[in-house]
Amino acid sequence: MSQHRTIPIFVPEMACPCRCVYCNQFVISGQQQMPTDEEITATIERHLQTISDGMEVELGFFGGTFTGIAKEEQLRLLRLVEPYLEKGRIGALRCSTRPDRIEKEWVGELAARGMRAIELGVQSMDRDVLLAAGRGYTPETVERAAEAILDRGVGLGMQMMIGLPEDTPEKSLATAQKIINSGATNTRIYPTLVIEDTVLAKRWRDGRYRALTVEEAVEWTRPVLQLMEEHDMEVLRVGLHPTEGFINGQDYLAGPFHVAFKLQVQTAIWRERLDGLPGGDKVTIYVPKGMSNAAAGYQSRNRKRLEERYQKVAFREDERLKKYEYRYE
Repeated sequence: MSQHRTIPIFVPEMACPCRCVYCNQFVISGQQQMPTDEEITATIERHLQTISDGMEVELGFFGGTFTGIAKEEQLRLLRLVEPYLEKGRIGALRCSTRPDRIEKEWVGELAARGMRAIELGVQSMDRDVLLAAGRGYTPETVERAAEAILDRGVGLGMQMMIGLPEDTPEKSLATAQKIINSGATNTRIYPTLVIEDTVLAKRWRDGRYRALTVEEAVEWTRPVLQLMEEHDMEVLRVGLHPTEGFINGQDYLAGPFHVAFKLQVQTAIWRERLDGLPGGDKVTIYVPKGMSNAAAGYQSRNRKRLEERYQKVAFREDERLKKYEYRYE
């Protein structure tokens, strides 16, 4: 399998028709002004210098609602990238946007200019959650956008959030299933954080919103991640990117941020899988390639649980095993 790299170009939040209750876009994207031609070119060249031959390279327009920006501005950004596409230095483009900023004909125009994937910030497919979060659209809007994207031959991704106002574990799992049913091939799963200068921050201070703990968010996300992976969904990210502001706590007030959030979720999945082992003198557990750390658990939590039943515990990898399969001896 060839290696893959995405060059990120962050655009500011300029095109949202409403302000979601959780959103302070500058904190999330770190971008206030539209990048200049020179800044974009410099970013591309800097990343290309670190990319090895034979690596698949794409460029992504992230941060804001790309298809909601004025079309001439979209075209300006696309024209800057065009020489890299023509020379094969960049293989394809992707962007993130809102479901209510998708026009079928314009998707066709983007596809003709190298756009191969569009990620929709869906957040939830539950009507009450969307309303409480201030998203400004309905599940039917998402369904129409997904159909428009797929009809133009563009790959579809959908981002979702857990722990929004009015959300429940059951609603989050139902959203995951609807994302799978939509035809999306990849997703990102984000827990809701309370960020300063947002409606949610006021509700949190007033006691009208309670943020999930890390432990709660892990348990909410565990079945969602399992379901996605069981259906061969590519999960691009679980948890927010660990920027310095999130790590030191300056950029958020409350909520389940953790630098190893995905690993904690995988730890919980493996804990449930391995808790049925009978116990004994020693055990060697074989897990899929790349899964030994997750199986042993964040801070070796699963290994320590097993060591209460076994005198010696070892983890080995077996390329024949897939996803969360395991065997032991």
